[in-house]
Amino acid sequence: MYSRQINRTVISALEEQAAVVLLGPRQVGKTTLALEIADARPSVYLDLEREADRQVLIEPDLYLDEQAGKLVILDEVQQMPGLFASLRGQIDMRRRKGFRTGQFLLLGSASNVLLHQSAESLAGRVRYVEMPPLQLDEVGRDRLNELWLRGGFPDSFQAASNRASLSWREDFLRTYLERDIPALGPRIPATTLRRFWTMLAHAQGGLLNAAALAEGLGVSGQTIGRYLDLLVDLMLVRRLAPWHENVGKRLVKSPKIYVRDSGLVHALLGLGSLESLLGHPVVGGSWEGFCIETIIAAAPAGTEPFFYRTSAGAELDLVLRLPGDEIWAIEIKRTTAPKVSRGFHLAVEDIRADRKLLVYAGDRDIPVANDLRAMPLDMVVAQLRKG
Repeated sequence: MYSRQINRTVISALEEQAAVVLLGPRQVGKTTLALEIADARPSVYLDLEREADRQVLIEPDLYLDEQAGKLVILDEVQQMPGLFASLRGQIDMRRRKGFRTGQFLLLGSASNVLLHQSAESLAGRVRYVEMPPLQLDEVGRDRLNELWLRGGFPDSFQAASNRASLSWREDFLRTYLERDIPALGPRIPATTLRRFWTMLAHAQGGLLNAAALAEGLGVSGQTIGRYLDLLVDLMLVRRLAPWHENVGKRLVKSPKIYVRDSGLVHALLGLGSLESLLGHPVVGGSWEGFCIETIIAAAPAGTEPFFYRTSAGAELDLVLRLPGDEIWAIEIKRTTAPKVSRGFHLAVEDIRADRKLLVYAGDRDIPVANDLRAMPLDMVVAQLRKG
């Protein structure tokens, strides 16, 4: 078991708000974390994928009235969308009885479905927290390559061997394609969606080219948009938006696309060892995506991530707008030579970056030029955690 950074975030949110929605893909550790929190206080736990637990909530107010003063944990809460109206009434009733915070912890694995349901019913009564897979500062920098190869899903990372880890991820993909996604309603052939997901893995970190994807799959551009929306909603793919400030430049307007967990990238491409990964053309995109997800997960709540690219060649792999409008410009290179291109320097001038960082494969924090510092990934994470 690893101590999770998100644990403190969820506990703090429960101390300040009546309901907390903990979002994250399946198997990321939401239930384990929720049960750890439950051990420390009077609680009840219901898994709404189980018929018996759903039956308990056929008359939700009758059951929930008896649980006043306890933390009620509802797992896979999107399975019962009609429950949210009852939760609003329950929260208001409990407030009148003096129970103002820490009443409900709702777990879900499909963000937009859940957000739409809860936003209307629980406005002003809920806080949203996204749970990432295992992070570098949770497992230790000495296991960086293992985390990059296997990804951060706990069962994949902790598998007995690389082969066992790859088998777990292949099963994970199959379960999503054959059971979880159809359960949400979309009627998409599993083989088609698998091909689409694999095409995204091959193009890891590239600009979205819907026309090329549509041609490759033999579907329309509108269908590609629907497939992509689904994987983004399931928190399995990131659509990284371009920086949109008007800087008087011709900006690239297409988003960049990343399969969010590096282990899933490698499973989709059949890469089961570090040697096979290092020899594959996706290695650069995979490393970039791994670093970007690690950095975003470590950033303070409310941070907005972007990338920056102009037609003139100015480019930044990652731009973070932190709370308070501090802007960080980050370049990512899997090299021990801490150098950046002229395009980096042009870009940081365009966006007026407050901090300039190069994530590189060395192990020291060193100055490069013009307030630019080169750091290993774990030091960048530490800087963000401090903020």
